[in-house]
Amino acid sequence: MGLSGSDTAPTLRERFQTLEDERRRSWAPEALAINVNQRQTLVRGHAATRHVQAGDTLPPATLRGTDGGPVELDALVVDRPAVLIFFRFATCPACNIALPYYRDTLWPALARAGIALAAISPQPEALLGEIVARHALPFPVLSDPGLTLSRAVGITYLFDDASRAAAEARGGTSQQLNGTGSWELPKPAIVIVDPGRVARFVDISPDWMDRTETAEILAALDLSAEGASRAA
Repeated sequence: MGLSGSDTAPTLRERFQTLEDERRRSWAPEALAINVNQRQTLVRGHAATRHVQAGDTLPPATLRGTDGGPVELDALVVDRPAVLIFFRFATCPACNIALPYYRDTLWPALARAGIALAAISPQPEALLGEIVARHALPFPVLSDPGLTLSRAVGITYLFDDASRAAAEARGGTSQQLNGTGSWELPKPAIVIVDPGRVARFVDISPDWMDRTETAEILAALDLSAEGASRAA
């Protein structure tokens, strides 16, 4: 996750660092500790988790568009690769940095190359329209009902007790996050999928404040930021 998407624009890591610095200035120490401890726990345990790797075949999956209509994973990769951005939920501050970053630095090159891009969250589709409208996202944002695809990829985690209590104290519910009774979210991830649902590239971010840079995704597709492709 060390490659940048541009020589001049701030990297995703730099943008997250700005958010982290602001939180250290403005959050109560107890609230900051809960957030940091959850992320550190996920990083420490990540190596022991089983997840999809390059060369594995993903199962069929039916996702939901923000209009409620079904979108089959197979339809995204019927004759081309697809880049799947797994993210947490529409009001996640880090996701509201990452998705516009990919809109500006990743989407143009993929569109020129004819490669599909879709962002996927377990949040119910009726709530995902918020992030689409806020950032005028030009690529589909899809709901993963019941975290079915996220679980199959092996990227989900459960809130620790402190994180769950903090979310509930703010009025949050698991239903708002993922439409289920489980306090479960995906770790952010980039999965490039070829026709036949074969994973070409998998990068999982157990710390949701440290995600895949655009240049790394483009390199996996043999693309430059200008969009010349030999992989599509």
